[in-house]
Amino acid sequence: MAAVLSCGPEALLGYRSAAALWGLADRAPATIEIVVPSYVNRRQPGIRVHRRAQLRPEDRDLRNLIPVTSPVATLIDCASQVGSRSIEAAVSAADRLRLIDPEALRVEIDLTPARPGLRALRDLLDRHTFTRTDSPLERRFLRLIRSAGLPAPRTQAHVNGYRVDFYWPELGLVVETDGLHYHRTPAQQARDLQREQTHTVAGLIPLRFSAAQVRDEPSHVLTTLKRVVERLESGDP
Repeated sequence: MAAVLSCGPEALLGYRSAAALWGLADRAPATIEIVVPSYVNRRQPGIRVHRRAQLRPEDRDLRNLIPVTSPVATLIDCASQVGSRSIEAAVSAADRLRLIDPEALRVEIDLTPARPGLRALRDLLDRHTFTRTDSPLERRFLRLIRSAGLPAPRTQAHVNGYRVDFYWPELGLVVETDGLHYHRTPAQQARDLQREQTHTVAGLIPLRFSAAQVRDEPSHVLTTLKRVVERLESGDP
């Protein structure tokens, strides 16, 4: 708030600082980033000021009473700074936090005047390439699938009353990836068993891979997954 106020009444917290405030990034940058209209000329120690030729009313928002760029504007600005993996994680976080879903985001960016970050974000949101994921582990698993040329799954789909990580409806296959902080207690383990039993009763094949397997044994994960996919594609029970 102090950084925003020091840059004038029209200043907004922006870029990666705004992403951290919205919960779209794990941490804030060391240097606070502020967005101001182009006619404002402010410089403050420890603050990086971005001057914007056009700062629209819809680019403005409040978060914890701090003037900040809207979730859409924040995602566009961050797409001009960070790599595709980071912005993909930010879009997934925005969807998970119900700030904006990918479909609505695509509509919004199509209505936004040209500026840096738009093209990168638009490319990410192409329906053939973007998938929702909840964690870095799931994104790592998705990269394995793509590298092996396996069919693309649905992600974060609701199946038999449960939200699953990856789902191939044409194959009848459900895959879950377990992070280190999940599934520790007996109650959680019992719920996992019930999930898998429900999927099995419905005629699906449930598979589960641990974080250690996805991270340290990718060849085992891919071999297992390929064999199951090949068997299901061939129609074998």
